[in-house]
Amino acid sequence: MATPAQWLAGARPRTLPAAVAPVLVGTGAAVALDGFRLGPALLALVVALALQVGVNYANDHSDGKRGTDTDRVGPMRLVGSGAASARQVLVAALLAFAVAGVAGLALAALSSWWLVVVGAVCIAAAWTYTGGPLPYGYRALGEVFVFAFFGPVAVVGTTYVQTRTLPGLAFAVSVPVGLLIVAILVANNLRDIEGDARVGKRTLAVLLGDRGTRLLYAALLAVPFAVVVGVGVTRPWALLALAAAPLALGPARTVLAGARGPALIAVLASTGLLTLATGVLLAAGLALS
Repeated sequence: MATPAQWLAGARPRTLPAAVAPVLVGTGAAVALDGFRLGPALLALVVALALQVGVNYANDHSDGKRGTDTDRVGPMRLVGSGAASARQVLVAALLAFAVAGVAGLALAALSSWWLVVVGAVCIAAAWTYTGGPLPYGYRALGEVFVFAFFGPVAVVGTTYVQTRTLPGLAFAVSVPVGLLIVAILVANNLRDIEGDARVGKRTLAVLLGDRGTRLLYAALLAVPFAVVVGVGVTRPWALLALAAAPLALGPARTVLAGARGPALIAVLASTGLLTLATGVLLAAGLALS
């Protein structure tokens, strides 16, 4: 039986900024549009965090059963390390998805019932990232889905449940958030590129190769701040998010210098911190606007 510390590690807390940042920015957009509602905002945060934990456990379960995590450099995996059985981790994933589902139903009741369909699609996407007969994470589509669900779906959805509108501002600010969260995935897949290639896991990193993936990572750290500048033309306070840009320099240098293996674990943490800082500052700037 895995210890509580191992279950916590298996939930991969360093990835949680990917759940928090979109909700913060979507809420900032709602404040900017005079539509902030605390209850829906908090429920959106619960849904996002529960989905993130659920997808982490689901990936642990699916990759562990496939043998993908047998020789792993990054944070421990419960099934791959033998700390927990595949069935136990599956139950943990289902419990997290259940929490997301209950919070999502409450959110739909407060805003619109068509959100139930969106929530169901989100859970299905979380499971089929590495689970099911055709996992899209094994077919170089992970980055596309991560951008879509952590960018427009999460940010615009958070704004919608508070304002009941789908404003262009929310779509615009979803882009930098989505790209930074894709950078977290790219850093993760860069670290695992050799092991994934050996077991036939065709991530985008495997297809692009080492150099191409490093250049993609650097671009994913730069483009979001260019988008922030564009948003700042009409919402000058949004430029507050540029204060987070220096946090991108360290991980970008590390990746472009050719860091491998354990050195990329620190890059993953730094990218998560960059994402959270950008989300906090962008949300604050939007609120001030």
